[in-house]
Amino acid sequence: MASTKVVLPGDIIDTRREEDTTQQESNVEDEATVIRLGPGLIQAFEAVTAVTAGVLHNNSETNRWWVAGNKRRYVAAVGEPVVGVVVARHGEGYRVDIGSAHDALLPLLAFEGATKRNKPNLAVGTVVYGRVVVANSVMDPEIECYNSNTGKSEGYGELSEGFMFKCSLGLARRLIDTKAPVLAALGSGVPFEVAVGVNGRVWVNAESVETTILVANAIRNSEYLDAKQCQQMVKELLEKQ
Repeated sequence: MASTKVVLPGDIIDTRREEDTTQQESNVEDEATVIRLGPGLIQAFEAVTAVTAGVLHNNSETNRWWVAGNKRRYVAAVGEPVVGVVVARHGEGYRVDIGSAHDALLPLLAFEGATKRNKPNLAVGTVVYGRVVVANSVMDPEIECYNSNTGKSEGYGELSEGFMFKCSLGLARRLIDTKAPVLAALGSGVPFEVAVGVNGRVWVNAESVETTILVANAIRNSEYLDAKQCQQMVKELLEKQ
């Protein structure tokens, strides 16, 4: 988006683009004109309306629109990555705490290469990285620990070792960006692994406990810093190590 736009519940969102307007005039429909709505937006008749307060975002490549706010509780949305903790096991899978109003369901076969004879055995307390595949108001959310379109894990699955901590939902969404300043600054100084869930949970793992703590502290400290401040903060932490 060219500029930051803050929306409030009830605001009508103009999702039209110049190319869409030209196409409407010629009465030609194209798959590229399909609007994909994410968290914070609903379609009411012919209009797109905001239902939460926050900053409006859109991805021009996929034509996906969503509202990013700093809410206290995570509301599951299809396609979003989450970090969760296994809290119970039942006959067909696991119940995973993802920080939403209801625990998410994780089927036993929702892992790369899982079969009825070869299924993962996760203990209560295990940290997993998954993707939301079911999210609506009448069913408990459901996650999977692989990409069902490719059959590959693509980074999802059990997160062994490492350290998981919580952060604000706003910070978590900023960390998802591949250009997140704090992660770029840390990556140029120390090797580490990170899994970010938009549910406000981050898992990090490094060669030593000290480095893991340093990375976690840097991420927490970055919430209200710009790119230059993040670089300076990370530099000071590395010098103290």
